[in-house]
Amino acid sequence: MGRTKQDASIGIIGMGDMGKMYAQRLSDAGWRINACDKPENYETLQKEFSSQPLVTIFPNGHLVSRISDFILYSVEAGVIDRVVAQYGPSTKVGAIVGGQTSCKAPELSAFERHLPADVEIVSCHSLHGPKVNPKGQPLVLIQHRASDESLRFVEHILSSFGSKLVYLTGEMHDRITADTQAVTHAAFLSMGTAWQANNQFPWEMSRWVGGIENVKINITLRIYSNKWHVYAGLAILNPAAKQQIRQYAESVTDLYKLMIGGHRDELKRRVKAAGASVFKDGTPGQDLLLKDEHLDQFSLSTRSREASPPNNHLSLLAIVDCWSKLGIVPYDHMICSTPLFRLWLGVTEYLFRNPELLDSALDTAIDDNTFRSDDLEFTFAARAWSDCVSFGDFESYRDRFERIASYFSPRFPEAAKLGNEMMKTLLEKTSGQP
Repeated sequence: MGRTKQDASIGIIGMGDMGKMYAQRLSDAGWRINACDKPENYETLQKEFSSQPLVTIFPNGHLVSRISDFILYSVEAGVIDRVVAQYGPSTKVGAIVGGQTSCKAPELSAFERHLPADVEIVSCHSLHGPKVNPKGQPLVLIQHRASDESLRFVEHILSSFGSKLVYLTGEMHDRITADTQAVTHAAFLSMGTAWQANNQFPWEMSRWVGGIENVKINITLRIYSNKWHVYAGLAILNPAAKQQIRQYAESVTDLYKLMIGGHRDELKRRVKAAGASVFKDGTPGQDLLLKDEHLDQFSLSTRSREASPPNNHLSLLAIVDCWSKLGIVPYDHMICSTPLFRLWLGVTEYLFRNPELLDSALDTAIDDNTFRSDDLEFTFAARAWSDCVSFGDFESYRDRFERIASYFSPRFPEAAKLGNEMMKTLLEKTSGQP
């Protein structure tokens, strides 16, 4: 094929946050970029990229598709079929097409239905958000309908990211992203829902002060400050994700019932059995996180940590119960893990590999009512998010997400700054992990 930066160009259809990140980084690496978004965004994007000569903004995807050698659809999973149906027939003969959706089944199906037979398909997925440095982060490549030569060309294009390339099928990708992302997102979405339902800004309350609490708060706000469709597509369109979110809601409910019923022995047996299943004896500690006390610096609170009471960590107990019920071994997918998943696994591992801390959490669950109302709202929230996903209701998902996001929005700038610092520190800590 012999395509080079001098005679080849890259098309990006969809200039949301990830589309812009790809356009910026690939143009910085010397590639010519042809890009477009919705027609109403044409003039705004022209102005935004006017100082970048290697980026050309077009009014629509037909003009991008007909002249580009590698075309990347960076659109919402829920609309991928419609967008590919619209612009796919205009694809340049012999071009390579890929997509960036977090659920590959509908994306690859759309490509097969609407792309000409002479077009090759190499899809991809950067397993991180647009504000995270891609260096060292997993980047999945899916050689779905393409020659090895075309795969090498796509590798060459994306090599400027410095990411760790992971080669999967579309089916494997969807299973792993469900395992590593679906329940993680559901947990943080439910936390935000519970805080909003109780009219709480948790960083203003002494009981939400401390290392693990800082992770919960910062990541929850980080998720709600992003676009709703990033999470809705993965949850609703991925069958494995639906099952896992449903199980998480069931685990939360079952454990909460044991707590309020005072069933100490049964609660401890169930939680510790789940922990033994997920964190097997003899498994070397992954050392994923800085210790709890090192996370204190990433706090939105001005209150003293010493004033905070013990927490039963229902959200963490339920994630391990969920993994155990589904037979998920989280370490199996570390090569394809997102920063959020590594962080969530890290704090979970920290709790379960510390017997005294775990026993304290379980005793608190039975003896201390401090978090009882929070746990009630968290249980309601986990079940509501599961129902929303099971029904496949994008509009309900969007309404719930944006209503809660608006509640927390005044603190997004500060939370984003702290969250970025926390992610940077922790990613540097885990950069040497396999």
